[in-house]
Amino acid sequence: MTETLKRKTSELERLLVRVALEHAPAALASSLSAEDMVITDVVLRHGLGIEIFTLDTQRLHADTLNVIAAIRKRYGYDMRVFRPEPEAVTEYVVKFGRDAFYESAELRKRCCHIRKVEPLNRALEGKEAWITGQRRDQAVTRSELEVQEYDAARGKVKFNPLADWSEDEVWTYVRAFDVPYNALHDQGYRSIGCAPCTRPTVAGEDVRAGRWWWEQPEARECGLHVEPDGRLARSKTEVPA
Repeated sequence: MTETLKRKTSELERLLVRVALEHAPAALASSLSAEDMVITDVVLRHGLGIEIFTLDTQRLHADTLNVIAAIRKRYGYDMRVFRPEPEAVTEYVVKFGRDAFYESAELRKRCCHIRKVEPLNRALEGKEAWITGQRRDQAVTRSELEVQEYDAARGKVKFNPLADWSEDEVWTYVRAFDVPYNALHDQGYRSIGCAPCTRPTVAGEDVRAGRWWWEQPEARECGLHVEPDGRLARSKTEVPA
């Protein structure tokens, strides 16, 4: 590990300790990505009082779901898993079709809301703060990401502790600490979501180019990180009194 990465790792550990102490109860919303696995490793190796949960959209790759078992085996930790409401999924499929998200951005975002946003909102009930694995260089939609923000949509403090980490630094950490990760990463998948909405990236593309690749880059978010008016959340470190 480089001196820079050692410093960033120490900063990550200190930040997560502070979140656990000052913003309890807090939770990591894990997509089971390499980034989230870095945070998971710190939380579980140091025994921090931060809950870790994931969202099973019921359209995930088997390799993604295998990471849950890998976490249990490596750390002895059982993640909480939240799934979409069956009635909402059925209504969408009957009305629009199972893969209607290819037809328009509106239908894609409606599917994301059912399978990801609503389960996330349930998972965060009662939490004071939540943590993500977002990084600035993942996509143009995240270039202004701050380490600490205020999630006005949910009224919670939000932390993005890897905001200034590079992709190489994430993978250096994963290898240095032998952290479990999604096998799809070895097949060219740099950002992994639902199976029908994710493809491997090619040389020259940004990290999230394989997500909803049929849409414009500025629209490639699922709705988890938005303001109450629907705009993408930007840096907001202030917390209402």
